Amino acid sequence: MAFDYDLIVSAGRVFCADTGLDGPGAVAVKDGRIVASGPEIRGTTKESHDFPDCLLLPGLVDMHAHPAPGDWKYGIDPDIEILPRGTTTILSQGDSGAAHWPEYRDTTIRGSRTRVRLAISAAINGETGAMGTPCFENIDDLKVDEAVSAIQDGGDDIWGIAVNCSQASSGTADPRVVLSKAIEMAERTERPLLFGERWEPYDWPIADQLELLRPGDVVTYCFHASPNGLVENGKVIDAAWKARERGILFDIGHGMTSFDFHTAEAAIADGFLPDTISTDQYIRHVGSNPQHDLLRTLSKLLASGMSEADAFPRVTQRPAQILGLDSEVGTLAPGSCADLCVARWNDAAPPLVDVARVSRSGGCYESVQTIRAGDMIR
Repeated sequence: MAFDYDLIVSAGRVFCADTGLDGPGAVAVKDGRIVASGPEIRGTTKESHDFPDCLLLPGLVDMHAHPAPGDWKYGIDPDIEILPRGTTTILSQGDSGAAHWPEYRDTTIRGSRTRVRLAISAAINGETGAMGTPCFENIDDLKVDEAVSAIQDGGDDIWGIAVNCSQASSGTADPRVVLSKAIEMAERTERPLLFGERWEPYDWPIADQLELLRPGDVVTYCFHASPNGLVENGKVIDAAWKARERGILFDIGHGMTSFDFHTAEAAIADGFLPDTISTDQYIRHVGSNPQHDLLRTLSKLLASGMSEADAFPRVTQRPAQILGLDSEVGTLAPGSCADLCVARWNDAAPPLVDVARVSRSGGCYESVQTIRAGDMIR
């Protein structure tokens, strides 16, 4: 018997910012691609799954995480730690530098079911050293020619350049020199930056840092509570508004130190929403209870005052656009890759906790099923 579809997934709510879907519906899949989506799908199928009490989204897109070999500083196996929890596409924040690019390409990008793109480290060895080692401390490790060569070799697998000017990453190096080297790499390759700003010591005002960035560059860690942040006295600083007007983008990058409820709530109340919501998920999150993931991070933004209509696109459509993958992922449009996330709201979930252990109750979205290129992730 010839079937119209390989798979139909239906849910009580299907949401896609790209196609405007928001209500009961289904997605039909054939040969790993979406062939139909909407409130009603007609035709025969080899396999079907119905989730009447769940939310169906495009596979989630995480703009800042650490998929990498397990013996690297932050590395986690994306197929084990991330893919089963609804995220199908990840941007690595600087795990590999130019010296380890071929290994990273073969082991992580080509070796994972998860779709991985790289923001290559401006430091030649990236984050392959021991925990606590500042990878940008030695300015001689910021080798522009080598980075340019790796990016040219990597093509679309390398989205841009990762640079972190915090003291933890830059050590005793002048962060202005670190950023200038990364900008040189970015301009020579016409790539954006994924930029971790300088928080403390308070020796370089955030306004001056933002002024150096270019349209399309992404500031991560945007809702931290340390001095020199985007919120002062309960309001978003003028420099952040001006940077946004120039086309600078802002990402959450939750991690272990970078998400604060009070900061997020103040920024959202002021009308300053992040462009993307990301986890900065790395080795220290493995085995966390409750497990740190993108759905839980999304739920923290909802608890901070974002609407679902604003938050859902920031883990699907918007990061896909920024990564140049918007015709492939982050959408349920026919022709796109059949990456799907099925999630259920849990009113009884453990409280949502920020990096200062401040908590918010009220429930959380949790993963029920991931579909990657039409395959059910078991």
